[in-house]
Amino acid sequence: MTETAYVAAREMKIGFRNPWAYSFTALFALFMLSLLLIHSQGYVKGYSGMSGTMLNLALYLLPLMALMLGSFSLTGEKEEGNWELLSTYPLGTGAFLIGKYIGLAAVMLAVVAMGFGISGVAGWLLGGGWDTFTYVRLLFFSVMLSLFFLGISMMVGTLARNRWQALTISVGVWFFAIIAWPSLLIAALGMMPYMWIKPSVVALTFLNPAELTRLFTVVKLGGGSTLGPEYYDWMAWIGSSWGMPVFAAGAVAWIGMTLAAAYVVWERRRGRV
Repeated sequence: MTETAYVAAREMKIGFRNPWAYSFTALFALFMLSLLLIHSQGYVKGYSGMSGTMLNLALYLLPLMALMLGSFSLTGEKEEGNWELLSTYPLGTGAFLIGKYIGLAAVMLAVVAMGFGISGVAGWLLGGGWDTFTYVRLLFFSVMLSLFFLGISMMVGTLARNRWQALTISVGVWFFAIIAWPSLLIAALGMMPYMWIKPSVVALTFLNPAELTRLFTVVKLGGGSTLGPEYYDWMAWIGSSWGMPVFAAGAVAWIGMTLAAAYVVWERRRGRV
């Protein structure tokens, strides 16, 4: 536990000195503030054009931020020789990766909090923005996106040998999960028998944390009717009392699996050194 806390504290110190973190913070806050100024006519409640645009903004920006920050942090340790130094201490691979994840999560959550804080204050001053219900759910969506893709970034940083490889893999993962996913999903479902479509939608959605988080948030915002009849069962369980516990369990399992996979690969490479 002490080892994990040390790595997490070290990562937070490095992360808050990283100009990338402040660049992402400024970019995220700028886009949120611009969106708020465009829709400054009163408060936005539930799922609407503005909240949908905000979902898309976070969907495009936050996963890429998390992938780059996390993968660059791990590959930086390899390139700069810090990992070889840390390996001389009684530091386990599990403590190292979990500490990295916790420290990076603190940095990413600070970025998200800054963006939402600036837009929240601006909305209050302008007399517009989101109502509390919508604001909290959009914040939850952004936090979960960041945590999901930080887990994936641990795996990317483990596989990549340098920052260029990390950048290439990160952009590839982001493009597949965010940009190409709708087209690939439609193409795949179009080739399946009708009876397979609903179970396939469930399985494929759980494979993509961005899509899972988006669907969960849209339904919670009251926009489930926009998803179509294939997602009727989703609206039922997400809206039930079991919706949040099931989603939380899925999130913990997803992040845990990515960290476990990163641990296995890192430990194997560590054994060869």
